[in-house]
Amino acid sequence: MASEEVVEVAVRRHVLTNSQPFSAVLDGIFSSISRPDIGQLIRKRGASTSYEEFRSLVSRAQGGSSLMRFVQLDLDTAFTHDPQARGHAGRRLVRLIAGNPVTMGEMTRHVPDSGSYAPITILLEEMRDGETRVAYDTVASAIAAYRDAAASRVAEQLDTEVLTLLRKVTGARSAVSWPPGGDERRRSFNEEFC
Repeated sequence: MASEEVVEVAVRRHVLTNSQPFSAVLDGIFSSISRPDIGQLIRKRGASTSYEEFRSLVSRAQGGSSLMRFVQLDLDTAFTHDPQARGHAGRRLVRLIAGNPVTMGEMTRHVPDSGSYAPITILLEEMRDGETRVAYDTVASAIAAYRDAAASRVAEQLDTEVLTLLRKVTGARSAVSWPPGGDERRRSFNEEFC
């Protein structure tokens, strides 16, 4: 018998905007995210004989922010031949997919659906005025509907690490919740649907 379930997911997005050039922000993120040879890492992982050995392997491969870069998608290439995207021509739009296999495992052992949000995505946009906009959707908010304390603790730690990196790179100091009253609206949404 087949079934389909619908789970409402309210995601908290952090948007950090600064006047630094796009390349400086991207380079700043790359300075704390490693880019290991994924094929070699997978082979070594397969040869691991214990969880401690696996953790050690990942620890040696990760960057200063405990993240590894898996994929970089240059989304701006879609604008190259699009006549309706003239305002975007020449501006960068990049999606970085990064993560940590140990962190992912620690979340998915409790909530398998958290694998939809780990590895994480960081979206960078070069704005028309030369500013750079960085967006990050928190994993903790995405898995809140599952109400699993253990997975949420791991997700909150991951979010803290990612946001610390992004705030350092962009110079952002504090988060402002949007829309105003957002916390009350989220609380109401969670009480009603989660």
